[in-house]
Amino acid sequence: MSQTWLFQVTIFLFVLTAIAVPFGEYMAKVFASERTFLSPILIPVENFLYRTFGIDPHEDMDWKTFTVNLLLFNLVGLVAIFLLQEAQGFLPLNPEKLKAVRWDTALNAAISFVTNTDWQSYKAETTMSYLTQMLGFGLQNFLAAATGMAAAVAFINAFVRKSAIGIGNFWVYLTRSLLYILLPLAIILSLVLVSQGCIDNFHSYVHAQTLEGREQIIAQGPVASQVAIKHLGTSGGGFFTANSAHPYENPTPFTDYLELLSMLIIAAAFPFAFGALVKNRAQGWAIFIAMMLLFVIGLGFAMWSESHGNPLLVKLGIHNVNMEGKEMRLGTLASVVFASASTATSTGAMNASLESLMPLTGLVCIFNMAIGGVIFGGLGSGFIGMLFYGILAMFLIGLMIGRTPEIYGKKLEPYEMVITVIALFLPCIFQLVLSAIAAATNIGTASLENPASHGLSEIIYTYASSISNNGSAFMGLNSNVPYYNLTTGFAMLFGRCITIISALAIAGSIVQKKINPPIARFPTASPIFIFVLVVVVLIVGALTFFPVLVLGPILEHLSIVAGQTF
Repeated sequence: MSQTWLFQVTIFLFVLTAIAVPFGEYMAKVFASERTFLSPILIPVENFLYRTFGIDPHEDMDWKTFTVNLLLFNLVGLVAIFLLQEAQGFLPLNPEKLKAVRWDTALNAAISFVTNTDWQSYKAETTMSYLTQMLGFGLQNFLAAATGMAAAVAFINAFVRKSAIGIGNFWVYLTRSLLYILLPLAIILSLVLVSQGCIDNFHSYVHAQTLEGREQIIAQGPVASQVAIKHLGTSGGGFFTANSAHPYENPTPFTDYLELLSMLIIAAAFPFAFGALVKNRAQGWAIFIAMMLLFVIGLGFAMWSESHGNPLLVKLGIHNVNMEGKEMRLGTLASVVFASASTATSTGAMNASLESLMPLTGLVCIFNMAIGGVIFGGLGSGFIGMLFYGILAMFLIGLMIGRTPEIYGKKLEPYEMVITVIALFLPCIFQLVLSAIAAATNIGTASLENPASHGLSEIIYTYASSISNNGSAFMGLNSNVPYYNLTTGFAMLFGRCITIISALAIAGSIVQKKINPPIARFPTASPIFIFVLVVVVLIVGALTFFPVLVLGPILEHLSIVAGQTF
C-alpha cells in the first residue's frame, strides 16, 4: 500500500468530516423547525403541501400512529410501483417498447425500491421504461430515503424529550427531508453530473456500427437525475446494469469522487444532527468517531488486500496489480474505496465488478452489510442501527460496573433490551438461515455460476445485501429467478421493517421517561464508550458470521494462496 494511496484517502475522509459537521447542524435546524437560509423559499411550499394533503403539522404522533402512517405510506408506494411495471407497455416514455415485467421480478423490484435497497436482479436497460425509471424508481429513491430519515428523527426525539407521549409527526419529517435536504442536493448534483458528461435525455437507444461491422445498441435515458438521488439517498439502483462503472453514469474521476462523497455525506452528518438536537455535540462526535473507526478499519484491510494483487499472478511475476473487473480510467484505489463506502452505507452502487475483488476485500464488503449496515449506513436506518449497538454497549457496561444501564440520560429496562436484541440479532439469524437453505438445495444452487467457496460467498453476499437493504451483488449468481426474487424480496422487507418498527417501539417507551441528571450517568462521549461501542460491533459481527465467512471468502483466499483455482 503506497503512501500516495494513504494520502488520498486521508484527504477524502478529512473533506467528508469537514462537510458533515456543518451539514449535520443544518439538518438539526430543519428538523427542530428553526429558520434556515432556505426557509423564505420553502416554508410557503411546505405549508402548501400540508394544506393540499390535509396534514396537521402540529399533530404529535405516538409511536403506534407514527408507525401505521409510515407503513401505509410505503405500502401504497409498493403497490404503485408494481402496477407501473405491469402497465409500462401501454404507457408513454417507452421508446424501446419494453413490455410488462415478469410478476416475480416486478414484485422484487417494488419491494427493493420501497425499502431503499434498490436490489436489481434484472438488466435495467432492457427491462424498465423511462417512465418506470423516473416515476417509479427515481421518485421512490427520494421517498424511501426520506422515510428512513423521518424514523431516525423520531428515534432521536425519544432522547430529547422527557415524560412525553409523542415522538413527532411522520408527515412533517418526511416533507422536510425532501424539501430542505434531498431535493436541493439532488438538483445541484444532477447539474454537475450533466456538466461532466452524464446524460439526461428521452432519446431512443442509439444503434451504432462497431469497427468489426457489428451493431452495438447504446442505451440512453434520464440518467443524471436518478444517479444523483441514488447516491445521496444511499439507494444505489443503477439506470444501467453496469451501475457506476458505466461512463454515462460515472464519466470522469471527478464524478467518481462526487458520487463517493455524496453517498456518505448525509449519513455521516446524522450523528452531528443528533448531537445538536440533544444539545450535547460531544455525543454526536462520539458516534461519528465510532462509525469512522469501523469504516477505516474495514477500508484499510480492503486496501491492503487489493494492493497486494492476486497471489496466482504474483507467482507469474505480475506484482501488485489486480485490475481485472475494474475501470482503467478509475483504477484500483477508487474501486476499493467505492466498494467499501457503498457497503458501509446502504448505497450498493459499484464502479467495479465485485466478482473480481480479492476474496478478503469481498469479506470486508460482506461484513459491512452483515452487521446491519451501521457504519454510516442508510439514511436514518444506519444511525438507528448504531444506536441499537450503543444501547447494547451501555447494557454491558452497566453489568460490568454494577450500575443500572442507561443511555443519554434515559434508563434502559427489559422492554428496551429485548427489542434491541431482536432488532440486532433476528436479521442476522435470517441471513444465515436463508443462506443455508439456498446453499443446501438444488433450487438455490442452480443459479450459481461458480462452485466451491466463491459460490458460497455469492449466496452469503446476496442475503446480507438484501437484509441490510444494500442492493449490491456478486454477479456470478443469477438472482432473476422466482426463488431468489421471492426470498430476497422477503429479506429486504423484513430487514427494513424490523429496524424501523423496533426503533419506533423503543422510542415510544423511552420518550415517556424522565432524563436523569448528568452526575449519575456513564459518560457516553468518552473514549472508553467509543472503544466499547466499536468492540461490541466487531465482536457481535465476528461471533455471528465467523463460521460462514471462513467457509466462504477466507477459504477462497487460502485456496488462491495455495495455487488452487476452480
